[in-house]
Amino acid sequence: MKVTLVAGARPNFMKIAPIIHEIKKVQKQGKKISFRLVHTGQHYDEKLSHSFFKQLNIPEPDVNLEVGSGSHAEQTANIMTRFEKELIENRPDIVLVVGDVNSTMACSISAKKLNIDVAHVEGGIRSRDMEMPEEINRLVTDSIADYFFTTSELANKNLRKEGHGNHKLFLVGNTMIDTLKANMNRLKKPALFDENNLKPKKYLVVTLHRPSNVDDAENLKMLLNTLEETSKDYKIVFPVHPRTQKNLKKIKLSDKFIITDPLGYLEFVYLVKNSFAVITDSGGIQEETTVMKIPCVTLRKNTERPETVTEGTNILAGIDPYKFRPHFQKLFSGKWKKGGVPKFWDGKTSPRIVKQLLKIYNKK
Repeated sequence: MKVTLVAGARPNFMKIAPIIHEIKKVQKQGKKISFRLVHTGQHYDEKLSHSFFKQLNIPEPDVNLEVGSGSHAEQTANIMTRFEKELIENRPDIVLVVGDVNSTMACSISAKKLNIDVAHVEGGIRSRDMEMPEEINRLVTDSIADYFFTTSELANKNLRKEGHGNHKLFLVGNTMIDTLKANMNRLKKPALFDENNLKPKKYLVVTLHRPSNVDDAENLKMLLNTLEETSKDYKIVFPVHPRTQKNLKKIKLSDKFIITDPLGYLEFVYLVKNSFAVITDSGGIQEETTVMKIPCVTLRKNTERPETVTEGTNILAGIDPYKFRPHFQKLFSGKWKKGGVPKFWDGKTSPRIVKQLLKIYNKK
């Protein structure tokens, strides 16, 4: 069987890497499966793209569509047009998409228009927030996909309610956790750690990129000031997303903050693993902190990963800086929940996916 794997943005790389490694493993065992890796170029910054391929031992893409930036419509249209040509020239049995970025949706549409099967890794997760572009991507992708590799039983329930039969649904776990566990012994201490005399469990990590938190400079200032006032003597490491750079330049921060460019995967996970807690609006970081048992304060009104709240170490703090203070106070009082790890978040998700793909296509 021929599989086309699609990666477009930073989270995709972490989700697709273990699938590539598993396909290579079963190939050596004589299984008839091959893959073609397509990088859409949705993220083209070296720190957000190519470095992840190198660090996660992913082979160079067979093709880079080099779509770059643009509005959601422009980017989606460019991906669809270029991916369609790729599929016509190199037609697979199935296109495997991951996550919820524009590349996920666009490549799914192009494939289905050519009557090619689509499998969605991480299908069925929902935030119920239609202001999130990612939620639209999820809904559109899942409305046309043929198979779903899900991270939780809740995701399966969502898909059943949307009319998908059980024969399409496979609860396999979380490939991001495969990548996390596979690299725990390869983590790299970033230079800033010793340069700033950081000590394990004596600093916080902050990541912010969602419009509700960073697009208004005054709102961002209040958020960071609240964190500074409640974080006692803990230093705050802040890898700054490109979207956040513009307004952060307007804010004067104390020397408690350690500002840095986006980090490589191995360096960033090292920081998180050794931190006291993480404050974020990212989806994937909620999952990683849950598995590493690191307290996580998510500055969002909702999450498409509710199991990190109901089972893990994550809490939703909302988006109002005036209401953050009680959550931060609880964090530093030593009363944070311990949390557990969701089912199948065990580092063995990719073998389940590849095994199921082979089973499906051996029957055809």
